[in-house]
Amino acid sequence: MKKSIVFYLPLFVLLLSFAGNKVFGQTLPDFKLKLMDGSTLSTSQLSHKEPVLLIYFAPDCEHCRTLMKELLPQINAFKNVQILMPTFESPDDVRWFINHFQTNKYPNIKVGIEEPVFFLKNYYKLEHTPFTALFNKNGKLMVSYKEYTPVSELIKWVKAISK
Repeated sequence: MKKSIVFYLPLFVLLLSFAGNKVFGQTLPDFKLKLMDGSTLSTSQLSHKEPVLLIYFAPDCEHCRTLMKELLPQINAFKNVQILMPTFESPDDVRWFINHFQTNKYPNIKVGIEEPVFFLKNYYKLEHTPFTALFNKNGKLMVSYKEYTPVSELIKWVKAISK
């Protein structure tokens, strides 16, 4: 009996983690990101050679700022990941965020305002920020988190899908 519990427990935990993630396996939804230089980036323009990390954020969210403070020193772990950071906030707030975290220094990070506004918030039924979702290079959702997630957890997933 103990051997079967030891064998099935990890499988049960894995299944529970997927059960809590109702959008597992879905593709990255089609939306646009209005960048602060006036250009627009569509999800259809993304490379199909690299995974996508979606970070839905709010510039004044403390958990979002903590995520950035942890992510940027570890940016090399995400060098082959396209990082999209949509928000619904004002252009002034987005510019402050970009300047504060100097995201323009990283060509794989795109920060902007989602179009249409609240599309992702409604699509994923979000109540809090940050929301993170990691898609493989084929655009299939691998994992998502509806609350703050340690960067170490995201790195673990990036390594797993990059093999």
